[in-house]
Amino acid sequence: MPEKAPERKSKISASRKLMLKSLMVAKAKEELEQEMEEKEEQKAMYLNEKAPPIQTSSMSLADLQTLCEELHAKIDVVDEERYDIEAKVLHNTREIKDLNIKVLDLRGKFKRPNLRRVRVSADAILRSLLGSKHKVSLDLRANLKSVKKEDTEKEKTVEVSDWRKNVEAMSGMEGRKKMFDAAKGANQ
Repeated sequence: MPEKAPERKSKISASRKLMLKSLMVAKAKEELEQEMEEKEEQKAMYLNEKAPPIQTSSMSLADLQTLCEELHAKIDVVDEERYDIEAKVLHNTREIKDLNIKVLDLRGKFKRPNLRRVRVSADAILRSLLGSKHKVSLDLRANLKSVKKEDTEKEKTVEVSDWRKNVEAMSGMEGRKKMFDAAKGANQ
């Protein structure tokens, strides 16, 4: 069984945490009340600007009737706009619900595999980004300038009798192959 790591002890005591939480809640409550009051004040100022109080005491009956007709016409326009906006909102909420359902269906259909770290070469990344038509190679060794060494080793004679002079020729896999071939030829 895997052992659980020991839980860290809090540096603040439980009573101190509780006190801090209650202070934070009280402060948030104060700010919320203040924000609500500011909104009410802004609403009252807006209504005073847009809809000043009407002086009906000095108006005749015909003026009052025309005023009422104008107000009813404005109310009808506002109601039509409100209805149109409500219809748009309902349509959008239905569409959002449908899309959420589709997303949930798609999540349920496909099981997500566990992701593994994959090593990809630079050539493979370029091929996937640029497509298979573009021939781009990041083979750095091929882009390096090649320097031709003089074939001095081939010119040396293999028939050197002193082993110290022949050490470089016999080093590496080529030298071992020569020794293996020489031993094979002597046995036959």
